[in-house]
Amino acid sequence: MAETMDELEDLISGLRARIRRALSTGQRVEVPALRAELRAAEQRWDEALQGIEAPDDQVHAPLIPLPSSVSLLPMREQVHQVLTLLGVPAAPKLIVAVHEAFYAGDLVSAKLTSLRRDEERSFRSAPFARPYYLCSALAADQLVSVRGLLAVSTWSLDRRMVGPLSPRVDFLSGAIRLAEHVERTGDPGPQASRLLWRFATNIPGAAESFDAAKPAAIISAARAELEVHDDSDRAQRKAAADTARRRLDDVQQLFGTSPLRAVRSAT
Repeated sequence: MAETMDELEDLISGLRARIRRALSTGQRVEVPALRAELRAAEQRWDEALQGIEAPDDQVHAPLIPLPSSVSLLPMREQVHQVLTLLGVPAAPKLIVAVHEAFYAGDLVSAKLTSLRRDEERSFRSAPFARPYYLCSALAADQLVSVRGLLAVSTWSLDRRMVGPLSPRVDFLSGAIRLAEHVERTGDPGPQASRLLWRFATNIPGAAESFDAAKPAAIISAARAELEVHDDSDRAQRKAAADTARRRLDDVQQLFGTSPLRAVRSAT
């Protein structure tokens, strides 16, 4: 019996949830088979979509172009796009600045505050139903969410931990990734140039030879300082992540504990 598109969409959502659950519980041996089943289901969905014929009166409807400044992506996907580019937890102001520099559309910093709460409600109502969630960075000492820092649920737990050295390490890592992005994509626009300059002025040795179109100096200077802090920061994050895996459930690993619970656990 042919599957309907609704049935296929339910199947795809369920397979994605099973993959996320397998990854989070360490059952990685199941993942290849689940991914193969997911790809096959997505292929059947694509074939079903192609079989739907557009109404005759829409076949030749004129296309109205959208302004280049308008994004077709929902806000959460725009935020995910920025965090994926940065590769580190980030505050709303930085997310908005990076989005303005490299992507179309407008993001409003104030709206990002409620986004994390919406993601937590969604996860609690249907755990692992989405391919990713916008979640919290966690303080390494108390395992509470770090106010104002957004991360991505598919990142490893230690990558979402914030220890004493982490803010500087993440700043340097973000600078490197943005500069490498500019190297790959070519000459940046004025907003991207200003953003890179803001990073360069806070990295010793980067501002003196700054050239937004050739950001090798930023990459080199950031890597040099990163070598000083990276090993210690990695060790602190790993230790905190190991503690979090023992103490926290799935929701708490993504969104942190309450301060009261964190104090009780530490005493």
